[in-house]
Amino acid sequence: MADEALTEIHRQHRTGQDKYTYFLLAVTASAVAFTVQKTDGLKITYSLLPLGVAILLWGLSFYFGIKNLLWVQTSIYANYSLLQLQKGVYPEQPDHPQMLEAAIRGVRSAIESNVGKSQFYGVWQFRLLIAGAVLFLVWHVLEMALRTYAP
Repeated sequence: MADEALTEIHRQHRTGQDKYTYFLLAVTASAVAFTVQKTDGLKITYSLLPLGVAILLWGLSFYFGIKNLLWVQTSIYANYSLLQLQKGVYPEQPDHPQMLEAAIRGVRSAIESNVGKSQFYGVWQFRLLIAGAVLFLVWHVLEMALRTYAP
């Protein structure tokens, strides 16, 4: 029963993390689409520079979100391989105990590396999204100021 409860909690946690990542991807894509709509018909000027950088940051955020999902899936697959090795059902299960222990250490090392990469991309997905939003607001205030003080 305890294993089932742990499995269910892990499943819910994983589902929540996936939803969060997909939410950030959707927000990022929406921000880019909104910006394109807001700038339709505008001439290119220096005042658009913060907006251009914002779009660049949002593009990077989207890329990092996709990389985050990729490394999460890679981690899950490596974890599955580790469980197979531990249960003795891995398709290429080592026969010798020392070989098995080396394989388990290698897979654990891969999992740690994969999780680290996933966390890196996940954190930067959020940071870049927020940085892009700040630059969007800078652009908006700049445009308001330029209109206010225009001759």
